Amino acid sequence: MADGLQWLPEPTPTWGADGTVRHLLPLRVGVDRAQGGEAASARAATSSPAPGRPGPPPHPATPGGRVTLPEPGGPGSSGSASLRRRGWDRVRVLVLDNYDSFTFNLVQYLGELGAEPVVIRNDALSPEQAAAEYRPGRLVISPGPGRPEDAGGSIDYIRAFGETVPTLGVCLGHQAIVAAYGGTVGAAPEPRHGKVSNITHDGRGVFAGLENPFTATRYHSLAAETLPDDLAAVAHSEDGVIQAVRHRTLPVTGVQFHPESIMTPEGKRLLANFLGEPAGS
Repeated sequence: MADGLQWLPEPTPTWGADGTVRHLLPLRVGVDRAQGGEAASARAATSSPAPGRPGPPPHPATPGGRVTLPEPGGPGSSGSASLRRRGWDRVRVLVLDNYDSFTFNLVQYLGELGAEPVVIRNDALSPEQAAAEYRPGRLVISPGPGRPEDAGGSIDYIRAFGETVPTLGVCLGHQAIVAAYGGTVGAAPEPRHGKVSNITHDGRGVFAGLENPFTATRYHSLAAETLPDDLAAVAHSEDGVIQAVRHRTLPVTGVQFHPESIMTPEGKRLLANFLGEPAGS
């Protein structure tokens, strides 16, 4: 225990040789440890494949252009009835895992909300291959270590899917959205690892109906510095750091904080809003 937060063991996935999850048991929610350097070290340590686990194949070159997807399909899972909406049981969510221990808490929440999450490593498949194999109705870019340009195919996925598929980036995924559309990411004014902040937002999109401000957990040393015209800053922390961006014309949103944290009480409602967002044209 640290600062009243409980550290729960992360779920243990079994990875196929193609870099996709074959089994995921158990799913646990609430990975939080509010001790800056220790938390950051723990995240980095759990972000690499376990010894003996086959690594994913190299990421293929991805041509430009958007991905055209068939209708999503697949059965849903049981979830939080109070937040679920009709039709979510057919929402397949492709979760691009940036080798991070927090990914499967996002997966847990998405499953509880009635979606069908499918997890692949960030360098396992090209966007075109993933689109053909999984036909997702939503895309989530997970947290992870390092900088967005080092996050496997994250930026390629955002550019390829973002025109038609509602996309949510979390932490590193948020920074990858900023980079994908021409913004810059640099050192945050002060590193925040396992720290809770008040988040003030515009009340639209994924923030519709949420408390304003609400508290959220932050784990980041980098932050969005400049934004392109296509992106709007729609949430900030009390220290003035951009905590969310939204594309002005596409169904793409990034959040710097962690909605999957047990210390982000509005996190599941935010994800429910994301699942309900309409697709792009």
